Amino acid sequence: MNETASLRARAEIDLAALRANVRALRTRVAGAQLMAVVKSDAYGHGAVPCARAALEAGATWLGTATPQEALALRAAGLGGRVMCWLWTPGGPWREAIEADIDVSVSGMWALREVLAAATEAGIPARIQLKADTGLGRNGCQPADWPELVAAARTAEDAGTVRITGLWSHFACADEPGHPSIAAQLNVFRDMVAHAEKEGVDPEVRHTANSPATLTIPEAHFDLVRTGIAMYGISPSPELGTPADFGLRPVMTLVASVALVKRVPAGHGVSYGHHYTTSGETTLGLVPVGYADGIPRHASGRAPVLVGGVRRRIAGRVAMDQFVVDLHGDEVEVGSEAVLFGPGDRGEPSAEDWAQACDTIAYEIVTRISTRVPRVHLNGTPAES
Repeated sequence: MNETASLRARAEIDLAALRANVRALRTRVAGAQLMAVVKSDAYGHGAVPCARAALEAGATWLGTATPQEALALRAAGLGGRVMCWLWTPGGPWREAIEADIDVSVSGMWALREVLAAATEAGIPARIQLKADTGLGRNGCQPADWPELVAAARTAEDAGTVRITGLWSHFACADEPGHPSIAAQLNVFRDMVAHAEKEGVDPEVRHTANSPATLTIPEAHFDLVRTGIAMYGISPSPELGTPADFGLRPVMTLVASVALVKRVPAGHGVSYGHHYTTSGETTLGLVPVGYADGIPRHASGRAPVLVGGVRRRIAGRVAMDQFVVDLHGDEVEVGSEAVLFGPGDRGEPSAEDWAQACDTIAYEIVTRISTRVPRVHLNGTPAES
């Protein structure tokens, strides 16, 4: 038995698929650079190996949410442009500046903290000003934009910062034709025009996430930020399947069947007996549960490939395990239970799980916990 087969569970990460996805996405944005978003441990896929693979395939930027994620990339020896955007007061501004990380600024409080840290470090900070064009989360409102731009330009003239980017984020890019898309684009263009009129000369202007990269070419500007699409998952079923966009899912989630047993008709299965057997049957125990990131909402609903046949979870998902009704089939202990993957073997996809759990595929892959080892396949020596 090989090393991966002996694991209770594993998430196989196909880095060749990731590299191919990056190349496919780059063909859609000729003239624009591509940022590989590796926040949340690369959506559960492993940030450092995925970042290296993305750069190898032609990504020119890496993006993270938190500064800690960005600093971890630098600590792993990854060079090039890295940007992070989710800051709170007292964040590690100086460490980020000294690590040559682009930091996002959404308001005056953040600019003040950046200026103090840059002055202390004696190094100009690379900052990107974020515009709230209608999402209503992070970013500077249009009414406050002139003050922020003016203050940032004053700091740039003083040599304390370099304004490297102007950016924003869509609210509904995964809903083709939504009126907010055009509205946000118009606001973004106006806010960029104001900043440039005030002397800002950014390296990059960007607002396209994965769905906008795939379907809104006028939103590509100088840079696109690809997150979920890079991992081979469609940002919305309405937009198309991964194959429709030339993408391949990167993660396959596998567990080893821990027990197979025959039970009589009317036998309850798992907590609450929400499932009882309709006749004499065989049950298979799959040793992963919500502590591993398997949604409890998958109880009685989500599909699993066991013994070459798609089954459905029988009864409740517990903390460490769930059960499938094998309907009399004899499956060997140690056989693979494939929860989701690319579908080559008939296994479900992450999107199948998302629909079964009333959520999105982003959550399905990202929530797989660190208790499940990541096994990176098809890597270069540097990624191993």
